[in-house]
Amino acid sequence: NTRCVSKCNLFHRFLQVKGPSVEWIKIQRPPEDSIQPYDKISARGLPNNVANSLNKLVVVKLNGGLGTSMGCKGPKSLISVRNENTFLDLTVQQIEHLNKTYNTDVPLVLMNSFNTDEDTKKILQKYTHHRVKIHTFNQSRYPRINKESLLPVAKNLSMTGQSADGWYPPGHGDIYASFYNSGLLDQLITQGKEYIFVSNIDNLGATVDLNILHHLVSQPNGKRCEFVMEVTDKTRADVKGGTLIQYEGKLRLLEIAQVPKAHVDEFKSVSKFKIFNTNNLWISLPAIKRLQEQNAMDMEIIVNPKTLDGGLNVIQLETAVGAAIKCFDNALGINVPRSRFLPVKTTSDLLLVMSNLYSLDAGSLTMSPKREFPTTPHVKLGSSFTKVQEYLTRFESIPDMLELDHLTVSGDVTFGKNVSLKGTVIIIANHGDRIDIPAGSMLENKIVSGNLRILDH
Repeated sequence: NTRCVSKCNLFHRFLQVKGPSVEWIKIQRPPEDSIQPYDKISARGLPNNVANSLNKLVVVKLNGGLGTSMGCKGPKSLISVRNENTFLDLTVQQIEHLNKTYNTDVPLVLMNSFNTDEDTKKILQKYTHHRVKIHTFNQSRYPRINKESLLPVAKNLSMTGQSADGWYPPGHGDIYASFYNSGLLDQLITQGKEYIFVSNIDNLGATVDLNILHHLVSQPNGKRCEFVMEVTDKTRADVKGGTLIQYEGKLRLLEIAQVPKAHVDEFKSVSKFKIFNTNNLWISLPAIKRLQEQNAMDMEIIVNPKTLDGGLNVIQLETAVGAAIKCFDNALGINVPRSRFLPVKTTSDLLLVMSNLYSLDAGSLTMSPKREFPTTPHVKLGSSFTKVQEYLTRFESIPDMLELDHLTVSGDVTFGKNVSLKGTVIIIANHGDRIDIPAGSMLENKIVSGNLRILDH
């Protein structure tokens, strides 16, 4: 059983590895030509036969996550993000738009986990008349390990009862083995597909980019790039994102979990590591097949400690899809515009994408031309807004945020209809107080505190 083999391999490697997976002293900056600016890639222009390239492409979305961090049950991809459209709806609309525009057949593949598979499959029926072929395959299911005894927590293979907590999906690095084992990889290669574009389903910026695709398929065969990682410039908000380094002569992904404690601050600095991985990846299908069959796919183990509801300390061994970059030939980083990284991890992110900062066109969100600055406002909503349902009840309508730079909201705060926020707005309701921002208010550089005292910022 191939699944059992990879599971055991991961555990054996975990037991053998002593010390950190990288020696700090060996880390080098990536060579100049190994991370290309997007402008250089797009400057070549597109050929007349874009359809030829698109017919070699498969879009893969990582759909294993639940919406629990945003207070939702079920797959995160089924949360409504904009005009009643879910993450999955937007993805289907984007690909359908491509297929109609260029008369192509780009399929969508969802990598589900045992947490999301059933609910996702139910919802897929609504897309049967859309012009997108949708396939799914499942991530592996690995047993959580007791931190003290290093024995599996699950007592049997059952997913219910006391064993329900005993299992976990082992991170998106599992995509290679699971895709290959599902038989879908071979099926797509037989259909003439050459590249997959992989991204997180909650990254609304991860649309199919024709310039990157053209760059890939236009290289001569021997020089074909087998792996592209889209990276983008770090801001203060991205200090935890993985970064690209040169290590033992290869491009390699360095994640914060692999950094020795003494060097974490250095890792987070914006000056030494200027870019981070968006997890938008373009990967050669035949190369995945080759590396799987040679058993040459090598990804660092991420040890993720968790505490279960009963208080038991466990560890989950995980791998990251981008960590395999060092196994592929002619791997390349492309430094893309920030607009290709628009993840929705919290309701603060959700507020941005629901607002008039973005316009929606054929499933793609683009920054409104009316916004003067290229950057998004910094939004921090307090714990009363964490859950999507509660967040929605606090806004009668989403405020106008075109001229907003910074918003902090804390405590029991509600917003009336047609509120407009500009500059820096800080709203803090003390414990026991409630602040209702009246309908039609315009707050520009204001601090609102206590029981609705509005001060100039």
